[in-house]
Amino acid sequence: MEPSVIDSVALAGSVASSHDMTPLGLFLQADWVVKAVMIMLLVASLWCWAIIFDKVMTIRKLRRNAAQFEESFWSGGSLEDLYDRIGNRPSDPMSSIFAAAMREWRRSAAKGLTATGQLRASLRSRIDQAMNVTIGREMESLEKSMPFLASVGSVAPFVGLFGTVWGIMNSFSSIAVSKNTSLAVVAPGIAEALFATALGLVAAIPAVIAYNKLSNDLGKYAARMEAFSVEFGSILSRQLDEGE
Repeated sequence: MEPSVIDSVALAGSVASSHDMTPLGLFLQADWVVKAVMIMLLVASLWCWAIIFDKVMTIRKLRRNAAQFEESFWSGGSLEDLYDRIGNRPSDPMSSIFAAAMREWRRSAAKGLTATGQLRASLRSRIDQAMNVTIGREMESLEKSMPFLASVGSVAPFVGLFGTVWGIMNSFSSIAVSKNTSLAVVAPGIAEALFATALGLVAAIPAVIAYNKLSNDLGKYAARMEAFSVEFGSILSRQLDEGE
């Protein structure tokens, strides 16, 4: 074997042995800019998983509470008794919609605003508005933190790519300084740089999947609330018409 080849093999072995190629080692040996990118992506990934876990548990609870409320609502019992039981402290969005409508109903009935057809039409409009406002408020609360998932899903790969480009630039700078074009000189730096891209994908892929799934689940729950508000509005409207 020629001396130059022997020297190259020896150099490659010495460089590889001096660099820890484990994920922790790649992080510790990376440039401070690449480190900052990696830390940012790790924090974003952890925060995404916290949001995902919280939303999944919240949606499960909402479905369970909605089923319980609908069972009580359609059981044939008195709506007045149901409102007295949950009106002051509704435990879920569906109960809040019911409470908002009943609250407006009682206020108008107490002031005698159901006496004429015109007043009854105005009451129907106020009840519908109260339920719609409640739906909007509840959905705004449920969709909190969802934009963060969308942002991470779309931005994280580019942040990781920035770390990769920066790391590769440093690797080529090392070639210029050492005047050695051996792959062993630049391989550790390139590995550190590519690790940033990997972290970007690790943060982005779960965020995108979770955002699509949670958005779909929240959309179905919103449709469920809107369907209930329409049905309940129809019930109250019939009661007003029967009271003529």
